[in-house]
Amino acid sequence: MDEKTTDIIKQTIEKILTQMGFTSSVSATKVAEQEVIFAITTQNDDSHLLIGQYGVNLQALQHLARLIVRKQLPEKIHFSLDVNDYRLQKNHSILEMAQQAAREAIEKNQAVTMRPMSTYERRLVHLELLKNSAVSTESVGEGEDRKLVVKPTDMLA
Repeated sequence: MDEKTTDIIKQTIEKILTQMGFTSSVSATKVAEQEVIFAITTQNDDSHLLIGQYGVNLQALQHLARLIVRKQLPEKIHFSLDVNDYRLQKNHSILEMAQQAAREAIEKNQAVTMRPMSTYERRLVHLELLKNSAVSTESVGEGEDRKLVVKPTDMLA
């Protein structure tokens, strides 16, 4: 993502936040070749309003920002939003749960079912546990009840 594109996204996010009545600053951090996280830092303690319960407001804000940005740019751009490091801390917590589930699956030699998770969260766990050849993962269930199952690799199907 070039600097011009980053500036357009940053200005769009700042405009949305201003129109919503928030005083905040926005900074961009490149985390991968084609992935940039725009960190929103609120000036007062209104971050809970931007994040919402379980991050639903943050997801909605990110979706809205992506729609507006895509109308301004010819190529499809992928970026994420974070408010006061909420997503960073949540991702860290999810990765810790994934590691714990892997340890438990190996120790007990049985499948461990994790709590229902969003598509994004399940993807994080799948990618994290791909690094561990002693376990395999699969998603089971439908909709909001979709969960991840962690199994020892040597366990019979």
